[in-house]
Amino acid sequence: MRLNQPRIGPLDDAEMNDEQRAMLGERFQQGPVLNIFRTLAKAPRAFKAFMWWGGYMLSRHNSLPEREREMIILRTGFNWKSGYEWAQHVRIGKDCGISDAEIERIKAGPEAPGWTALEAAMLRATDELTNDSFISDATWTDLAELTEKQRMDLVMTVGQYTQVSMMLNSFGVQLDDGLKLDPDLRG
Repeated sequence: MRLNQPRIGPLDDAEMNDEQRAMLGERFQQGPVLNIFRTLAKAPRAFKAFMWWGGYMLSRHNSLPEREREMIILRTGFNWKSGYEWAQHVRIGKDCGISDAEIERIKAGPEAPGWTALEAAMLRATDELTNDSFISDATWTDLAELTEKQRMDLVMTVGQYTQVSMMLNSFGVQLDDGLKLDPDLRG
């Protein structure tokens, strides 16, 4: 975590106006409302747009298989040193079939032993995008097993989670109850 306290604090229940309650209402029915949503709800129009686009990223409309999508999200969050993003998506990634050993390998990157050629290419593409905002010709060629739509979704997923990481880091969104900060993402 870059900050040990929020710069923009999450709304508590008593602070919410009617619009914010309505926006977050469905989430309250599903359980605790995450700090990311309580923070972003302070900008209602942005929150609504964010939720629409973020919903696409985590839906079946994103043509990447769930497991690979989560690998990309985790690598993006790790590259941007987003402790919150990492912690949330470790849990989601495990639900999508990523093992503890693979989670550690995601931190090590595309050159770590054990990845398939395509998995390594997807992680390398993520690294290139988070370093230079561009996938090299060589890596693009290595992604040939992916459809054109999957390649587009890979780039858009890294872009979305780059934005999310920047917001989480800069706003100082703190971990939700039950999440654990990865020691490699302290400070």
